[in-house]
Amino acid sequence: MSARSKSRKATAFLLILPLLAFIGAFFVWPLATILVEAVSDASVSNTLPRTAAVLREWDKQGLPPEAAGEALVTDIRNNSDAQALGDVVRRLNSAQPGFRTLMNKTVLAVTGQPEAIDLAAIDKRWSDVAFWRAIAVAAPPYTDRNLLAALDLGRDANGAITDLAGTESANRAILIRTFAIAGMVTGACVVLGLPFAMIAASSAGWRRQAMLGAVLLPLWTSLLVRTAAWYILLQDKGLINDLLRLAGLGPVPLIFNRLGVVIAMTHVLLPFMVLPIYSVLIAIPGSLMPAAASLGANPVRAFLHVQLPLALRGVASGALLVFMSAIGYYITPALIGGARDQMISSVIAFYAIGSANWGMAAALGIVLLVVTTLLYAVYNRLSASPVSGA
Repeated sequence: MSARSKSRKATAFLLILPLLAFIGAFFVWPLATILVEAVSDASVSNTLPRTAAVLREWDKQGLPPEAAGEALVTDIRNNSDAQALGDVVRRLNSAQPGFRTLMNKTVLAVTGQPEAIDLAAIDKRWSDVAFWRAIAVAAPPYTDRNLLAALDLGRDANGAITDLAGTESANRAILIRTFAIAGMVTGACVVLGLPFAMIAASSAGWRRQAMLGAVLLPLWTSLLVRTAAWYILLQDKGLINDLLRLAGLGPVPLIFNRLGVVIAMTHVLLPFMVLPIYSVLIAIPGSLMPAAASLGANPVRAFLHVQLPLALRGVASGALLVFMSAIGYYITPALIGGARDQMISSVIAFYAIGSANWGMAAALGIVLLVVTTLLYAVYNRLSASPVSGA
């Protein structure tokens, strides 16, 4: 390789270096942090290191060796961080009910006592293998517990993956609800967006510009402002219900329910359906429909057999864009929907802000990330493929 070629490559690399740094700082690093947070569970291994080391060799069948009890007493005596111990107690109590009272009683008994202590004498629950097994399972610094819990799964005493009890989690039901609402919004956008895009593509001059401007106008307005506007319009005494009353059809409950959420989200996401369909339709030769009519096809048949098949790639691309955007919505369902209309983003916000359970929030975020990535791969494939028969 010549010196000039090497110099050009070095110059090109320096030119894209700021872009690489931006992608690494604002995309790669946050995603890597979420991935690590979802599988990290180092509270037990950091606070009870000696106990974790002893239980690492235990087969989890009978009671652990006496060294485990001695290590636990030593770890409790050497611990000076009450918050860290509280995190351990919460983690273990979620796996084995009763651990909170057991650990609090044990801490009070062993603190300030230099001599050896029999844990079973403090509380007979230390003779129950289930409590020791809970410590052993939580001891590794990395775990799939949060990822499994995000899908309402867990591991039994033998390590096999099983369904969680119905009272322990509802993440799977909320995920299904999220996909159902996103599917309804996508369907509504297809029904409204396809004819709108067809009319816009067949128009010319100021009519086309006006129609495209009407579609793009919502994108220039804040999402919170648009949602607040729908909050006012959909109320029982809002403009829509006032018009329905005048027509003798109202009032109709449009807020704090599924219908209101679908209406508001459809308005927000409709441009992402119209624009891909329009971009495909505008590339279709205008002579195809007259040619079909000259061969004896009526307008409906010409549309179904000529124009619609050519427009399906735009419909599929728009549907994927709308669906990918809808599954991550938070503000609109939170303001317009009721308790049974909240989507998975609300659960992620609760874990991150309400309970500070960053592991579960990251795990649920990864579920959405995987689904979105798969859908984006399909969208990229559809966008790259040529229009059939054009």
